[in-house]
Amino acid sequence: MLSGRLYWVPLLLALGVGSGSGGGGDSRQRRLFAAKVNKHKPWIETSYHGVITENNDTVILDPPLVALDKDAPVPFAGEICAFKIHGQELPFEAVVLNKTSGEGRLRARSPIDCELQKEYTFIIQAYDCGAGPRETAWKKSHKAVVHIQVKDVNEFAPTFKEPAYKAVVTEGKIYDSILQVEAVDEDCSPQYSQICNYEIVTTDVPFAIDRNGNIRNTEKLSYDKQHQYEILVTAYDCGQKPAAQDTLVQVDVKPVCKPGWQDWTKRIEYQPGSGSMALFPSIHLEMCDGAVSSLQIVAELQTNYIGKGCDRETYSEKSLQKLCGASSGIIDLLPSPSAATNWTAGLLVDSSEMIFKFDGRQGAKIPDGIVPKNLTDQFTITMWMKHGPSPGVRAEKETILCNSDKTEMNRHHYALYVHNCRLVFLLRKDFDQADTFRPAEFHWKLDQICDKEWHYYVINVEFPVVTLYMDGATYEPYLVTNDWPIHPSHIAMQLTVGACWQGGEVTKPRFAQFFHGSLASLTIRPGKMESQKVISCLQACKEGLDINSLESLGQGIKYHFNPSQSILVMEGDDIGNINRALQKVSYINSRQFPTAGVRRLKVSSKVQCFGEDVCISIPEVDAYVMVLQAIEPRITLRGTDHFWRPAAQFESARGVTLFPDIKIVSTFAKTEAPGDVKTTAPKSEVLEEMLHNLDFCDILVIGGDLDPRQECLELNHSELHQRHLDATNSTAGYSIYGVGSMSRYEQVLHHIRYRNWRPASLEARRFRIKCSELNGRYTSNEFNLEVSVLHEDRVSDKEHVNHLIVQPPFLQSVHHPESRSSIRRSSVVPSIATVVIIISVCMLVFVVAMGVYRVRIAHQHFIQETEAAKESEMDWDDSALTITVNPMEKHEGPGHGEDETEGEEEEEAEEDMSSSSGSDDSEEEEEEEGTGRGRHGQNGARQAQLEWDDSTLPY
Repeated sequence: MLSGRLYWVPLLLALGVGSGSGGGGDSRQRRLFAAKVNKHKPWIETSYHGVITENNDTVILDPPLVALDKDAPVPFAGEICAFKIHGQELPFEAVVLNKTSGEGRLRARSPIDCELQKEYTFIIQAYDCGAGPRETAWKKSHKAVVHIQVKDVNEFAPTFKEPAYKAVVTEGKIYDSILQVEAVDEDCSPQYSQICNYEIVTTDVPFAIDRNGNIRNTEKLSYDKQHQYEILVTAYDCGQKPAAQDTLVQVDVKPVCKPGWQDWTKRIEYQPGSGSMALFPSIHLEMCDGAVSSLQIVAELQTNYIGKGCDRETYSEKSLQKLCGASSGIIDLLPSPSAATNWTAGLLVDSSEMIFKFDGRQGAKIPDGIVPKNLTDQFTITMWMKHGPSPGVRAEKETILCNSDKTEMNRHHYALYVHNCRLVFLLRKDFDQADTFRPAEFHWKLDQICDKEWHYYVINVEFPVVTLYMDGATYEPYLVTNDWPIHPSHIAMQLTVGACWQGGEVTKPRFAQFFHGSLASLTIRPGKMESQKVISCLQACKEGLDINSLESLGQGIKYHFNPSQSILVMEGDDIGNINRALQKVSYINSRQFPTAGVRRLKVSSKVQCFGEDVCISIPEVDAYVMVLQAIEPRITLRGTDHFWRPAAQFESARGVTLFPDIKIVSTFAKTEAPGDVKTTAPKSEVLEEMLHNLDFCDILVIGGDLDPRQECLELNHSELHQRHLDATNSTAGYSIYGVGSMSRYEQVLHHIRYRNWRPASLEARRFRIKCSELNGRYTSNEFNLEVSVLHEDRVSDKEHVNHLIVQPPFLQSVHHPESRSSIRRSSVVPSIATVVIIISVCMLVFVVAMGVYRVRIAHQHFIQETEAAKESEMDWDDSALTITVNPMEKHEGPGHGEDETEGEEEEEAEEDMSSSSGSDDSEEEEEEEGTGRGRHGQNGARQAQLEWDDSTLPY
C-alpha cells in the first residue's frame, strides 16, 4: 500500500507541474487532478410537486429537495453547494440547508397571490462544490421539473352581480321562479370562489330562494293586499363567508287585468269660490287589449239630498223672482215668519232653506186681503215640492193650496192637491163669469210626484188651457174633467196652505185633507203667466257638471247635458278620445256661500264590441265631491247711535234723517301663519273685508209701535226703485228687501226719515237695524239708535247759566274778561256789591256770545239736515235759550286774546280797552251777516273752541 501511494505522488507531480518554470503545465495539472478527484455529478429527483399557501413563503415539496453525489465523502467534490432555478421572474428561490447531506429548501421570494397565478412550473438543478474551496470545476446535476400549486385562502366575500333586482308578477299565481339573483367570489379556489347558498334576510314575506338564487312565491299574491314587496337577499360561499352587502329585490304585484277605470280619486275636495275644478284629471279606461267598437259614458252628480234637490240660492222667493226677471205682483204664500207675515209662524221650518215641512196635522190660513178673491183667467202658481207615496191603504187627497168657503158650505173654488201620486188642479168658475159646462179639474200623472225628491212645479193658467212645468219641462194634463160653475153666494172664502178649510157640513169648522211632505217658495201671481225663461231661472241649480275646453273634445265625441247639468252623457268609438273627454269633466258651484257637504258622483260605462251588443262589463266609478265650508262673513253696522234734534225738525215736512252716516261692513277672519317657520307661536287672525249681497234690512221701532196719528217713518220710493229694492212700512218699523250690494243698502238707509208732528209729548225714540244675507243665514249685529227731542220750555236761563258755570273742562278754554272800568272801581272801592255786579255782567256777556253762536249752529242744522253729528255728545240744541241783552253792556263782549292768561289781561287792561271794544263790535257785525260770507281762520278756531258736550245736561 505504501509503495502504491508513493507511486501516485510522483505521477501527480509529473502530471501537474514538472518544474517551477512551467506555469501552463501547472494549470493543466490541477485540472487533471480535480477531474480525477470530482468524478461524479450530483443527483436529484427528476420531478417535484410542491404546495404553497398564498401569503406564505414556505413551499412543501414532494419528494423533499435533496441532492446526492457519489464523490462523497471527498470534501468539496462530494458536497452540494447550490440549487439553481431556471426561469424568468419566478418568485421562488432554492437554498442549501446542509452541504454534506445535500438537503435544500424551496421558498418564495415575494408574496404569492393565488388570484394572480394558481400554479408554477420551472426547472431546478443541483451543483456540487467542485474540487476545492475556491468553488472551481462545479458539476451540476440533470434538470428536474418542479410543479408548485398555490393553496387559496378565503379572503374575499361574495358580491352580487346587480345592486338591485326587480320583477313583476301577476296576482293569484304561484311561480316556480320569479327571478334569479347571482353572486360571485374573487377567491381562486373552487372551495372559496363558489357560492354554496342564498338566503332571504327579510322576515315574514311570502317568498323563498334556492341554492341557485331562484326566488319563488310561497303563496298567491294579491294586488289589493299589497302592491309591492321589497326583500333583502344575501349569499354564502362554500367557506360559509357571507356577502359583504345584501341585495334588494323588488317584486311588483300586477292585478289581473280587469276592464275598468284607473287612476281616479274617490274623495274630491272643492273649495268654495274656486270656480270649475276637474274631477278626474288622470282617469283612463283599461280594456285589457280588447277590441271596442263604441263606448258610452254617463256621469251623474247626485245632489237630491242638498237643499231643494241641489245647491240653489236661498234668498227669499220675491228676491229670486226679481233676480230672474219675473213680473211684479207675485204673492208669497209661504214667507218667512215675521210680524207682518205671521201665518207661517206655527209651521215646521228648516230655516236654512226656508223649507216648510207638513206632517199631516198642520195647515196655515192665509189672511184676507193677501190674495185677490177672484183670480182672473190668467195667473201662475209656483212651488217646490218634495213628496212620497201617500200613507195608508186608501189614499186621501193631500191639499197643497185650497180656497174654500169659510162658513156654511164646503165648496172648493180652486185648489191644488196630490191624490194617488197624481197632481190635480181644481178651478171652479162662478156663474157670473160663465154659465156653461167648463173644464174644472186638470190631472197629471208623473213618477216624480212620489219619488221623495225635490222638484219645481209651475202651473200656468190661461183658462181654459192649463200647463204644468216640472223642472223646466212642459207637461200637458192627461185628464181634464168638466163641471158646472159655482152658484153665486155672499159666503166669504178662506185660502189655506197644507190643508183645506172645511167650514160647512161639519159640526165644528176644521182643517181637512192634510198634506204630507215638504213645500217651499209657494207663490201665486194673479193676472199674468210666467215665461219659460223665468221658470228655468227659478229652478236652475247653482252647481253641476261642466266641461272645460269644449273645442278640444274632438270630432269623434258626442255629449249631452240634462237641463240641470247633473247628468252628462258622452259617446265615442275611440278609447283615447273618451279618456281625454272624461278628464275634462269638472264640477262647478257658482254660489258665493255654497252648502257644505257631500255630493255623490257616479260614472257608468257601456262597451260595445264588434258584432256584439255589450261584450265587457265595466265597474262603476263611485266617488264623491266634498264641498268644504265657506268662510262665513261677519256683517257689522256702525254709525252714530244717539243724537238730539230740536222739535221743529221733527215737525218739518222732511223730518229727521235717522241714519245719515250708517256704514255696513262685512269681514271674515283669515288665519295667518307666523313669519318664522320654526317658531311655535300661535297663528294670528287677520280680518279682511268681503263684498257680497244683502237681501233685507229691518228698521224696528223699540219701546212701542208708532202712533200713525202723529208719527211715521218715510222713504222716497225713487230711492228704492233706483237701486232695485222694495220695502214695506208699518207701525212696527220699515223693512227693505231685495238682493242688492251692501253699498245699495247703505244709500237707502241714509234716506230713512222719522217725522213727528206732535213732538211736545215725545221724550225720545229708539230704533234698531238688523240686516241679513241669504234669507237669514248670515245676520248682522243689532244696531240701536236713540233720537232725543230738545224742548224749549223745559230749560230756563238760570238753569243754562248754572250748568255753564259747573262745566270746568269747557270753561278752561273760554275766558270771561271784565270791563276795564269795573276793574278800576274794584281797586278803589272793594265792596261786595261791586264784585257781584262785575260777576253778573261777565256771565251775561258770556251767555250773549254763546247764544249767538248757538243760533248760527241751529240754522246750519236746518239747512244740512242729512249731515250726521260727528259725535253724539257734540250735538247741541239752542232753541231753548232765551237771550236777554243788557243795553248798558252792548259794547262789551268776549276778549279777543283767547290764548293770553288772566294776569296779562289785567296788566294791559287800560291800554287795550279801545282796541278790545272795536274788535267786539266787528265780531258782532260779522255774526249778524248771512251764511254766504266766509269766516276767517281765527273765527273758525273760536267756533271750534265753543263746541262742547251737552250729554251731561239734564234736558
